[in-house]
Amino acid sequence: MNLPLDLAPVDAPDVLEQVARIYGEPLLELPKDLYIPPDALQVFLEAFEGPLDLLLYLIRKANLDVLDIPMAPLTAQYLEYVEAMRATNLELAAEYLLMAAMLLEIKSRMLLPRPPRESAEEEDPRAELVRRLMEYERMKLAAARLDMLPRAERDFEWVGVFVAEKVVERQPEVSLHDLQLAWLRIMKKARLTQHHRVGREQLSVREHMSAILRKLGDGAFVVFDTLFDVKLGAPGLVVSFLAVLELVKEKLVEVSQNEAFSPIYVKLADASRDDA
Repeated sequence: MNLPLDLAPVDAPDVLEQVARIYGEPLLELPKDLYIPPDALQVFLEAFEGPLDLLLYLIRKANLDVLDIPMAPLTAQYLEYVEAMRATNLELAAEYLLMAAMLLEIKSRMLLPRPPRESAEEEDPRAELVRRLMEYERMKLAAARLDMLPRAERDFEWVGVFVAEKVVERQPEVSLHDLQLAWLRIMKKARLTQHHRVGREQLSVREHMSAILRKLGDGAFVVFDTLFDVKLGAPGLVVSFLAVLELVKEKLVEVSQNEAFSPIYVKLADASRDDA
């Protein structure tokens, strides 16, 4: 239900701004002899969808508990709204008058003294009204949630596209870099699946011992590092080192050092004894 408010006409000053449009032409000022009747302008303050909507609005506006409604002030405010509506539209106010009668009945029942009863307590006269208000509020909230959902022709428009010819699918172009990456993936996969073969190399400690003795044949001191040939690789160096240890163990060579962290020297043991 709409509640109108009549506003008296106000004389507008002469201005150069556009105040209205008549048949598409701008009107820069109001005519001097323009008459505006008192009821020409109506401002709608609130719009209610029924008496329950009006009651719920009054309860929420006053921050009241719907389970404990003070009937006297609520009925007085409701009757003021009904009187305002009757002045404009009596036909639509009929259902509001029915609710007004119900409120007056509830108010009178609450004012009457309650006779003592031995049976169960008498039902609250407001119970039926509270039930209807709570059901209406739940329905109103559900309707508001539904109204927030996107709606065709309000929030969006349906668009149809007609394709007259068949669209040819365009394949992506392959660059040289893509081919390079594909080749590297293939090579990486091949390395992961290739077989690893371990070959057995025959290395003799005795042969390395003989080679070291030949290097020490003149009986002079030889630097320890010069006894090893780095070209033999890690396996050859390991066997050469074992050969030196074996010669020291059999007391065929002697290892000496002048001071700490100085070079290590190796010489034949027999040559050392001859010098002594």
